[in-house]
Amino acid sequence: MSFNKDVISIKDLEIYAKHGVFPEENVLGQKFLICADLYCNTKAASAADDLNQSVNYGEVCHLIKDIMEGNVYNLIETIAEVLAQNILIKYPVVEAVEIEVKKPWAPVGLPVDTVSVKIKRQWHNAYIALGSNMGDKKNYLETAIKEINKNEVTSVTKVSEFIETKPYGGVEQDDFLNGVIEIKTMLDPEELLRFLNKIEADCDRERIVHWGPRTLDLDIIMYDDLVYDTERLQIPHVEMHKRDFVLGPMAEIAPWVRHPILKKTVKEMLEELES
Repeated sequence: MSFNKDVISIKDLEIYAKHGVFPEENVLGQKFLICADLYCNTKAASAADDLNQSVNYGEVCHLIKDIMEGNVYNLIETIAEVLAQNILIKYPVVEAVEIEVKKPWAPVGLPVDTVSVKIKRQWHNAYIALGSNMGDKKNYLETAIKEINKNEVTSVTKVSEFIETKPYGGVEQDDFLNGVIEIKTMLDPEELLRFLNKIEADCDRERIVHWGPRTLDLDIIMYDDLVYDTERLQIPHVEMHKRDFVLGPMAEIAPWVRHPILKKTVKEMLEELES
């Protein structure tokens, strides 16, 4: 999602709180100024003239105040991250948020007006392929979904049917149970990969034979319309357009999603593969 939505802005909310790396800051406290830009769609609220369909900025101000006064953090970076996360979780209508934490009385030993940290955070849409061909396959896939939903910054929004498929890659092994899920997450791609790898490890996944049998396989297929290449992670998944066990389940829940490189929808890629 791009930051082109309507914006509800809170400018320089003044709060006295006890944050900083020096002990006296945690005891005496100091003034902080908080700015928050909340990106959302206000059309429904304005058409109905109904606050329940928008964001109550008074509530948001008090939420910021409660977090600032109820906790002690060393870094204003941490304050910004906690505020952004809490706002996105508490207010589903907010798709993205920009937070700036200003510290006018920063103890730097030099004349300074203010120091600040500004961050942008948002919900991302991603598609994850699930597979298992060892033990209780269905239970492994369902366990992965439950673990993803336990994380407050990641939740499953759609689940395909699970299908049985033949092994891919030429290694002699049992048939797979496969599916695809749609998730929304605040995690960036590398964070999401580490999170999914931990779920695999907790399900006794062992990476011994390439394309070999596994208790649980979780692959990031797409992440927004991002094109991303590192040694450990490629998005979109480089093999997705060749795999019917990915395209089939994904076409069930998101046939309209378009591959950012091939410029074809999931439905179109599946039809080409089947033909």
